[in-house]
Amino acid sequence: MKPLIDRTEFGSITISGVLYDYDVVIRLGGDIKKRKKKLSKAKYGTSHKISLEEAESIFEKGAERLVIGTGQYNQVKLSNRASEFFRENRCEVQLLGTPKAAKAWNEAKGAVIGMFHVTC
Repeated sequence: MKPLIDRTEFGSITISGVLYDYDVVIRLGGDIKKRKKKLSKAKYGTSHKISLEEAESIFEKGAERLVIGTGQYNQVKLSNRASEFFRENRCEVQLLGTPKAAKAWNEAKGAVIGMFHVTC
């Protein structure tokens, strides 16, 4: 069952009643994992640009759509290689500020995964 996002504010996201004070990835089966943003930070010096390596860690076989919460101030972007990776794997990517992404996630149907940045 897909967990629902209750709310988000700068520095946190609440999913199914549990508050997370770090970026999260929601898997196809509903598991919530800590985002591996160090993969992007090692490549670009920031976690605001998603690297190919991080894209590979986010993607899950069978996912048709990825909702990315780009932060409260819309700072997260995909690198060209990450964008290409999702396109090659036929996974549509929706980039929205985290509050709008939370709403999109809650309304999403089908094989969807999510990544949510909780700060800027």
